[in-house]
Amino acid sequence: MAARKNVLYLFDVDGTLTPPRQRISEQLRDFLLQQVQPRVRLGLVSGSDYGKIVEQLNGEDVAAKFDYVFCENGLVHYQNGELKSKQSILNHLGETKLQKLINFALNYLSKIELPAKRGNFIEFRSGMINISPVGRSCSQAEREQFVVYDTEHRIRAKFVEALQDEFKDINLTFALGGQISIDVFPTGWDKTYCLNHVAEAKFDEIHFFGDKTVPGGNDYEIFTHESTLGHTVTSPDDTKEQLKKLLNI
Repeated sequence: MAARKNVLYLFDVDGTLTPPRQRISEQLRDFLLQQVQPRVRLGLVSGSDYGKIVEQLNGEDVAAKFDYVFCENGLVHYQNGELKSKQSILNHLGETKLQKLINFALNYLSKIELPAKRGNFIEFRSGMINISPVGRSCSQAEREQFVVYDTEHRIRAKFVEALQDEFKDINLTFALGGQISIDVFPTGWDKTYCLNHVAEAKFDEIHFFGDKTVPGGNDYEIFTHESTLGHTVTSPDDTKEQLKKLLNI
């Protein structure tokens, strides 16, 4: 096989390499590491924290095999399994603004009724706040129930509109994250942030694969960025098929 090209393939996780919040299949994992990685460098960029990514990849040993793992949009940066850098939304916003955001979100959540509400509605991460109307403790069946309800009633979209109106004087971005949540982060701390970490590598091409690539989705900014070649995928199987065509595998 020819030497590995100076090219980076970046992947969203949920809906791209795994079903939402589920684990990667052994077949796709082996395909990426055994057939794709010898040809190009591999990176992951997700809004999730490191623990969730490791769980979805079936272990820290698997995560360490990727050239780059960008957690929380790249605010937490791993390279070859080693933590390289970490940003803090608390340091950036300050406690007063952060509490104003959390209090507003909790008040808003208390006034909406859903088919189910569970626990862990607001998750504080290093580089962002994740807000889930149904609660991240929901079961898979409750998650799927919320997806249907949200599609019909625009629960998250209306929530984003309320957040944008309330915090229009604070430089924050509100993006639909995955199936059940909203990611809140300082403007510019979207998935394009991870590109800062690979600038020195001077890749000839950077390809990005994601499923939330329309405006308002948390893949949109990196999908449309001038430094990337964007690919919209519909499932892990679709990701694999697109890779086969791109690399002639």
